[in-house]
Amino acid sequence: MDANLLGSKYWPVHVQRVSGDVRTTFFKCVRWQVEETLDPIDCPYHYYCDSTYLGDYSRVVDGLVLLFSVASYLVTLIIMILEVSGKGKSRLCKLKRYLLPSSPLSLSAVLLILAKGHRINSIFPVSCMGPAIFRLALISALAFDEGMVGDIKYVIFQASTMSGILHASLYLDSVLLPYYTGFDALVSSTFSRECESCVCRREVLVVGGTLVTYRAWSITSFLVVGALCLRVICRVGSDVGKITYILKHSLETLGLASVVLDSMYLLRNSPPERILLRTTAAGAELTLICIYVIGRICARLRQSQLQHEK
Repeated sequence: MDANLLGSKYWPVHVQRVSGDVRTTFFKCVRWQVEETLDPIDCPYHYYCDSTYLGDYSRVVDGLVLLFSVASYLVTLIIMILEVSGKGKSRLCKLKRYLLPSSPLSLSAVLLILAKGHRINSIFPVSCMGPAIFRLALISALAFDEGMVGDIKYVIFQASTMSGILHASLYLDSVLLPYYTGFDALVSSTFSRECESCVCRREVLVVGGTLVTYRAWSITSFLVVGALCLRVICRVGSDVGKITYILKHSLETLGLASVVLDSMYLLRNSPPERILLRTTAAGAELTLICIYVIGRICARLRQSQLQHEK
C-alpha cells in the first residue's frame, strides 16, 4: 500500500477492522465491476463487487467433508506404513485401489467436493483446505502403483486417475480464483465509502489477484499426470527403453518435490485464515512423503543387498 494513502480520505483496508460480512462478500465475489472515477489521483481505479456465490451449505456438509478428508488421510497413512513395513499383502492393502484418495471412487467424491467448494465455507472451507485435499490425491497417485491387476484394468484405472486429477484442478481453481481475487482487493485497496464493497486501487484488479500465485492447474498437476502416463507406457509397452523408465522415475520425483513446494508456498502466502488447519494438513502431507521416501530407500537397499548376495 502506498504510504500517502494512509492520510487520504480513503480508508486503508489492511489497517482497519473489517466485518465478517464484508470479508465474505470479498472472498465470494465472482464479478468485480470497474467504474469511472472522479478522483484519478487518489482513486485511479474504482471497483465494486457485482455478484457473489450463493449461500453456504449447512455445517453438516462441512463436517462430512472433514470426516472424508481425515478418513482418506488415515487410510493412506496406514496402507503406506504397511507397505513400507513389508506387509503389503494384507487385506487392507489389497483393497487400496478402492480406498485411496486417487482411486476412482474417492476421486469422484473429491471432484464433487471441489465442484461445490464455493458453498462449503464454514468449519472446513474448501477455499482454505481444498489445496490440501487435492495434494493428498496427488501424493496417493504418485506413491501407489497398482501392479497386481491386468493390463486393461490398469490402463482404465490410470486413465480415470489422470482425468480426475485434471478435472479436480479445474474445479479447485474455480474456487480459489475468486477467493484470491477478493483477498487482493481486500488487503491492497482502500475503501471509497461509496458502498460496502467499493474500493479504490492504484493498479488493475486481475483475476486471481497478484498476492497468491498458486494454481491447481499447474506444472505440479502435469508432472503427476505425465508420470502416470509413463507408468502406463512402461506397463503395456512391448519395447520400452531404459530412458523411458528413467524419465518416469524423474517425473515421479519432480512431482513429489513440486507438491512439497506448493505446500510450503501456501503456508507462507495464503490468506491468514484457518492457519492451524492448514499447518496441520501440510504437516500430515509431509509425513506421508517422508514415509514414502524412507520406504523407497529401504526397498532400494534391500534390492541392492539381494543382488550383492547373488
